[in-house]
Amino acid sequence: MSDLRRAWAKSKLGLVPEPFMELEEEEELKQEDQAGDQVPELPEHTDDDSSSASSMSSTGTIIPTPSQRLFARPQGVATGRTLEPIPWTTYFERQLYMQSGDTQGVIFHAYLTSPVDNGPLFVMHHGAGSSALSFAVVSSEIRKRLPSAGILAIDCRGHGSTISPDGTELDLRLATLSADLFFMIHSTKEQMGWHQMPSIMLVGHSLGGAVVTDLAFTGKLGTSLLGYAVLDVVEGSAMDALQSMQTYLSTRPSGFASIETAIDWHIRSRTIRSSVSARTSVPALLRQEESATASRPWRWRTNLAATQPFWEDWFVGLSKKFLGARGGKLLLLAGTDRLDTELTIGQMQGKYALQVFPEAGHFIHEDMPEKTAISLADFYRRNDRSALVLPPKVSDLLRQGKKV
Repeated sequence: MSDLRRAWAKSKLGLVPEPFMELEEEEELKQEDQAGDQVPELPEHTDDDSSSASSMSSTGTIIPTPSQRLFARPQGVATGRTLEPIPWTTYFERQLYMQSGDTQGVIFHAYLTSPVDNGPLFVMHHGAGSSALSFAVVSSEIRKRLPSAGILAIDCRGHGSTISPDGTELDLRLATLSADLFFMIHSTKEQMGWHQMPSIMLVGHSLGGAVVTDLAFTGKLGTSLLGYAVLDVVEGSAMDALQSMQTYLSTRPSGFASIETAIDWHIRSRTIRSSVSARTSVPALLRQEESATASRPWRWRTNLAATQPFWEDWFVGLSKKFLGARGGKLLLLAGTDRLDTELTIGQMQGKYALQVFPEAGHFIHEDMPEKTAISLADFYRRNDRSALVLPPKVSDLLRQGKKV
């Protein structure tokens, strides 16, 4: 109750003693505070306040400094927040399984929303330790701005719902992952019965950024590739950050009592700063193991420590390939300190588009799905060839009897 209303009641009515007025006002404020603690349901996104702590669970690109508190343990308990998982069907039309004799028996998994008419296909590759659902929320935001766009979000081998035969040696070499991505794109075309490949925009986060850059550099997609976007990874800072990965892994919980507990940890530790994104992507990172400790049966699907032999292979030469591959180029970063010398020179020469989101953590697309989607949609529009009107060929003009 406002001061004006309280003064009017006291002077005119003289019926409500001051203590009761204060109790009523406190009750109103309490109700307002309780309402403010509730997280709205979809499609709204609740982004936490910015923080200097960032995730390394997808082979992050941050050079840790004492002020960043990169590996600080989460403090407090999340309250007033729903932790119920959000199913993949909220964001995608279908899921696909793909296999060929050349993939060592691996059964690849992906989520798909098909493009409409001549719409583009955004192909999303996640980072190390993550999954295809890392791109779920940003995919829905892209389609709000490009209703005809399709989304293909893949689980690379050793991640998500992609299945490798028991006893198969882990092969996460960059060349292998790049070939896998090329296979999944063409396998999707065949399964869906598309007559031709749609225009493709490759999008990769962290490790995924290295994979999509390598595929673009090979030229295998030909004229179908319009451009590629890399999210928060550059060669120089990635190589520096790898030295602190083991420290990070030693501080990460080995398991969780429930999926909700895992979601809560990701939010409180600032690994993912949007509760909606966490409720969507975190369940795919874990699986329940019967042999695990009874109090923490939910364990990580991907053993990040086992991927260490491949870390350097992922990022060596990344900057050169990023600048040298054909197609439009977009780099989204969470801070300008991530730019190495080669990319800094390339940016000054206008060889690629750069956008920085300092308020986001390493998972830019999950922390800020709306702004990321705006950048990706604008990037596509700038590289869309279908909007170009080409002049007629000289031979056609001569055939029509026109003067040239």
